[in-house]
Amino acid sequence: MRGIEHVPWLYDALMSVMDATGFRRWRRRLVSKAGNPTLEVGCGTGRNLALYPDGTEVVALDPDLGALRRARRRAPRALLVAARAEALPFRDQSFPVVVSGLVFCSVQDPDQGLAEIRRVLHPSGQLRMIEHVRHHHPALARMQDGVQPAWTWFTGGCHPNRDTESAVERAGFAFDPEDRVARGVMRRFSARIRPEEP
Repeated sequence: MRGIEHVPWLYDALMSVMDATGFRRWRRRLVSKAGNPTLEVGCGTGRNLALYPDGTEVVALDPDLGALRRARRRAPRALLVAARAEALPFRDQSFPVVVSGLVFCSVQDPDQGLAEIRRVLHPSGQLRMIEHVRHHHPALARMQDGVQPAWTWFTGGCHPNRDTESAVERAGFAFDPEDRVARGVMRRFSARIRPEEP
């Protein structure tokens, strides 16, 4: 399915509007505690790549080749990988930090994608995400449900009504209460793998 998400120049134009309203600060905060190496799942056109702290080794992954070509122009030395979140081509426990920004609304199988992130994340590592989520108010959540088919078609895959926070918890992560921000349906948070129950 093709939509805004699959037209790199149009996607960048829309993200520039979001950045002008303060979203760039959220993106900068998202990548501020990157480790070496950091995996960015769903790097898209590479808008975050210039925001990482100097010296950060970033492995940036996206399934869209057009977006990766644009990311290459932004970050000529970055390691870019064409792959999907549901099938990460990395060894278990390879990364101390995994970053994802506005991705899991569009991942075809979010539970599988989060399971893959958990697999490649070091046991003491950190998942850092920005995502829009299902509204907590039932009437507004029903509105999201109503617009979802048209919105998903228009954007090329985005589901405005996904409860990504619950999916993160189901995948075995625990949120850091000191690094969790909510504004309307937008969320920025970090999470760690929940210790196994004895």
